Amino acid sequence: MSNIATTDTIFFERAGLDRSRVEGIVGDALSGADDGELFLEYRQSESLAFDDGRLKAATFDTAQGFGLRAVADEATGYSHASSLDEDAIRRAGDTVRAVRRGTGGTSAEAPAGTNRALYADDNPLSLVGFETKVKLLQDIDAYARSRDERVCQVSASLAGQWQAVQIIRADGSRAADIRPLVRVNVSVVVAKGDRRESGSFGQGGRVTYETFLQPDNWRGAVDEALRQALVNLESISAPAGEMPVVLGPGWPGILLHEAIGHGLEGDFNRKKTSAFAGLMGERVAAPGVTVVDDGTIADRRGSLSIDDEGTPSQRTMLIEDGILKGYMQDRLNARLMGVRPTGNGRRQGFDHMPLPRMTNTIMEAGDHDPEEILKSVKNGLYAVNFGGGQVDITSGKFVFSCTEAYMIEDGRVGAPVKGATLIGNGPDILTRVSMIGNDVALDPGVGTCGKDGQGVPVGVGQPTMRIDAITVGGTQV
Repeated sequence: MSNIATTDTIFFERAGLDRSRVEGIVGDALSGADDGELFLEYRQSESLAFDDGRLKAATFDTAQGFGLRAVADEATGYSHASSLDEDAIRRAGDTVRAVRRGTGGTSAEAPAGTNRALYADDNPLSLVGFETKVKLLQDIDAYARSRDERVCQVSASLAGQWQAVQIIRADGSRAADIRPLVRVNVSVVVAKGDRRESGSFGQGGRVTYETFLQPDNWRGAVDEALRQALVNLESISAPAGEMPVVLGPGWPGILLHEAIGHGLEGDFNRKKTSAFAGLMGERVAAPGVTVVDDGTIADRRGSLSIDDEGTPSQRTMLIEDGILKGYMQDRLNARLMGVRPTGNGRRQGFDHMPLPRMTNTIMEAGDHDPEEILKSVKNGLYAVNFGGGQVDITSGKFVFSCTEAYMIEDGRVGAPVKGATLIGNGPDILTRVSMIGNDVALDPGVGTCGKDGQGVPVGVGQPTMRIDAITVGGTQV
């Protein structure tokens, strides 16, 4: 069954909406507007948390509703409700119609249709029983405690979501998507004397739980969390100062996402509040640096068959060999900037307006062997995993904390360090990249991006990379 047919069943047959009348309401509400759509959503979500040897929390939620948007020039009218009924949509139409008073806009052309499906439409919440999910968390807990006598606490969680959306435009054109999403997280605390340290690992994607029920898979997640905890148990205080830094492959791409990716979103550049505004076609990074945003990778957490405006996702070239080539665009900012949307119009749910957002943001591979990169550094830092961070879009300044990092001494990986933070400026850091590895990897599927109070799932990736000089904040006295 196609996504249109499946979502028709959800929104029209089960909810009792009359499709022709709804399309008429939308057409009337958006008449004379430059753009807009009705966004219908039905979502099921659940989470289970296992801690201290027992199930601590289990939640299940069902949400449904709509958001109706009218756009005239830069102005946007938006109305939403958590009920799917025609009277509510009609009242929303009366509200958003005010935004186009005094204008005579011509509605923008609808997005091109697509039959592409980047993930299955199976509902992960219903395919595996509750008892099976609880047993998985119990097995994770027991296995982690059996691996090392220093393990003193284990936390594990499962989270799943099944989302159905349909977008209806003023001309009656429609687009639909059905999106599964799951995530498994493991955290381990180890103790040695009076010292305690933790490690964590998560994995997920637009798949079902079956992938993570395989013992080789979840045991690997536990082993990685335990490995990180034991490394941290032997860590020493991090030094401070400016030094060469080597970033590991995969998840360290979160620094790229925050320090650079947000600055390449269309709204910040249209408003000229990004450090990259007005630099199209100019060199913004060292030669060899190529960055793409790719929402078309099958089953990835950040991937989308269509975005939340109905535009098919795509692979967007942002920086090519150091030259700025493009921005990530939703429909509104693309129209105002005179370019095409890139499939990056995303929203947290029906009660939020779409914004230009990243999907899977990746630095492409270079031609250096990772060992060669490490050997090129006499004294520096090797950052393998990151925690939280902050970035200022206007200046590009960022601060990121390392959850796993090592000293590099005479070209070799040395002692693990604790408390290291990376402090810098995104556009400046791009110019200091001197070696790019041939080992590009994607993150394991755990990223969530926040912007304007909205969180959406994203992916990141990169190869091993050398930055010649970056300020490291440390704890060494």
